[in-house]
Amino acid sequence: MQSRAISRRAFLQRTSGAALASAPMAATARRAGAAESKPMRLGGPIFVKTDDPAEQARAHRALGYRAAYASTVDLKDKEKIAAIVKEYAAEDVAIAEVGAWVNMLDPDPEKRRKNLNYVTERLALAEELAARCCVDIAGSYNPDVWYGPHPDNLTPKFFDATVENCRKVIDAVKPQRTVFTIEMMAWCLPTGPDDYVKLIKAVDRKGFGVHLDVTNTINSPERIFSTSAVIRDCFSKLGRWIASCHAKDIAWEVELQVHFKEVIPGRGNLDYRTYLTELSKLPVDAPLMLEHLKNDEEYGEARRYIQGVAKELGLSFGL
Repeated sequence: MQSRAISRRAFLQRTSGAALASAPMAATARRAGAAESKPMRLGGPIFVKTDDPAEQARAHRALGYRAAYASTVDLKDKEKIAAIVKEYAAEDVAIAEVGAWVNMLDPDPEKRRKNLNYVTERLALAEELAARCCVDIAGSYNPDVWYGPHPDNLTPKFFDATVENCRKVIDAVKPQRTVFTIEMMAWCLPTGPDDYVKLIKAVDRKGFGVHLDVTNTINSPERIFSTSAVIRDCFSKLGRWIASCHAKDIAWEVELQVHFKEVIPGRGNLDYRTYLTELSKLPVDAPLMLEHLKNDEEYGEARRYIQGVAKELGLSFGL
């Protein structure tokens, strides 16, 4: 950014008076264009000890968030659910997602059955909360790590089982105010936007959508050095189905084998200028949710970085 700013100043110093006179007009046009952009929604965990929905909603807004992860609430607690919906709406805080995060393809049949029941309950909760989505990953055949690698995770068998699971969960709930989504993963289908489009067509349900975690698709040297292109590809192919997104970053830790690791946004290779630009173009204000950081301090760094990039681009999170 600094080198561009110096170049611009030098350019302005060398231009004619007429060109200098046109600069304020150009700046005004840029500001007008930025004002016309639809505000986006940023969200993340909050670190306040309260169960009161009104206090929780205000705590999100105090951090510059207009999106939130679903509060802990039992599906049977209709009064608490109603309070969450009311208070969050009053503060213009969208409930971005209800996480499921269990293995829908556990190799143990009984565990798989229980997990599918749990995911169905979570989708039902997302429907009650009018959350943008319920999200899980497709799962894994790994018997030891529920999201771990396994040779069958990239096979037609895995794909077909995932289609069946998604249909089963959606058909049990029949969501009208939310959608069921799964995240792309580096070593489990779908691993990229082409896989996901194929999955959407195979599931063939209105209640199925996309939760976009771009970082999860960065699984090769080619992709980590071309995150801008990966991001644009994801939004180009999946944009109309995107309900919510995750905000993370990824860096290459150099050793004798390929080793990528998640890092705080701004410390890695992910092109957030492209990410926010493409996000701002969506027809819906799909929330961008920070995750996987250690504490309030790290979330604060990530939040300020993303807000800063948005400001540079003339984009807004609606504050």
